[in-house]
Amino acid sequence: MSPATSPNSGTRARTGGLPGFWQRISEGRQLDELWSQFTADARASYGFYMRESGAAEEEMVNQRGRPRFGHIVKTLFWSLVMKLTPARRVLLIIACALLLVSSVQFKFGKNAELDLNFTIFSVLVLLLLLALELADKVTMKRDLEIAREIQSWLIPSNPPVVPDADIAFATRPQNSVAGDYYDAFFPTTDAAGGGKLLLVIADVAGKSVPAALLMATLQASLRTIAGEGTSLHDLVVRLNRYASAYSLDGRRFTTAVIGEYDPATHKLSYVNAGHNPPIIRRLGGTTETLDIGGLPLGIDNTATYETGEITLQRGDALILYTDGVVEAFNERGEEFGNPRWLEAIRALPDWSAAESLNFLMRRVDEFVLATRQSDDITCLVFRCK
Repeated sequence: MSPATSPNSGTRARTGGLPGFWQRISEGRQLDELWSQFTADARASYGFYMRESGAAEEEMVNQRGRPRFGHIVKTLFWSLVMKLTPARRVLLIIACALLLVSSVQFKFGKNAELDLNFTIFSVLVLLLLLALELADKVTMKRDLEIAREIQSWLIPSNPPVVPDADIAFATRPQNSVAGDYYDAFFPTTDAAGGGKLLLVIADVAGKSVPAALLMATLQASLRTIAGEGTSLHDLVVRLNRYASAYSLDGRRFTTAVIGEYDPATHKLSYVNAGHNPPIIRRLGGTTETLDIGGLPLGIDNTATYETGEITLQRGDALILYTDGVVEAFNERGEEFGNPRWLEAIRALPDWSAAESLNFLMRRVDEFVLATRQSDDITCLVFRCK
């Protein structure tokens, strides 16, 4: 086939040169989208470095209430420097010094001169530092992707089939791996055999890998104990004892809601272990919260727990969620908050669980827009049909 008729020749022509280079760099994103992403990244990075430096907000303003830019720049610089290894810190200081010196002129006698320009050397050192940091990031990202894949095996990808009910769930990790956990399963048998459905949502204190590891141990313990056919109360007590043994004196506690739903009677028994209270939206629009229970898991191995019970009717929606939903914030730092979340639930149409979940998550998305969040966001919707 001649070049004029090759099916790929037109594509190469359209994507070659400067347009092709820009397409490759930007991945087809528009300028406003790129700017929104940059501002979100910059804001998140600023917050990260300022928190890590331990600087108080009042230190960043002068007596007139105006920003002290010199103090801010100094704090950010040292916070960034101290994140590097000692060898890379030295390289960064050398690069900054060379950049400030810029050039040095030497004179030998009356006619001989030697100009040394250090700008190119400082740029090369900075590029070297960037390459080293990117290599570390890529390696860590690859490891985190493997951890994320393993974690995805621990949570259900599809909800179980429940008579006269449907379930939908979604999670958005703040990082590659999350400390949030949700589940919905029949521990001993399915609904056709008269089994009860276990609904779970939990949030391990902390973020990223440490929280994800504790989430994995919680999932394994829960599945093992539930498979023994133990009662809901005993299940929670045993989980709390296990969590207390590995909570680092209560510093790695877990909030959770564990519910047991009987498809035959539509009764839901539950224990709320210090978690955000799930909300039931009745068909008429009224709401109820499920707050009976006790302390978060892992704080006190002798803690006692109460069991609540409620009956679900046709058209009722049960919404379980983690604190990342109500604590989601926009670019101005405003939280989505419980009032907005409750308003969204009250406005929930009589839809399926999946449609209801999309409706609720869309409300959160419209509020936060492109702002990068600092916590995992997880939600589970259970609908009686």
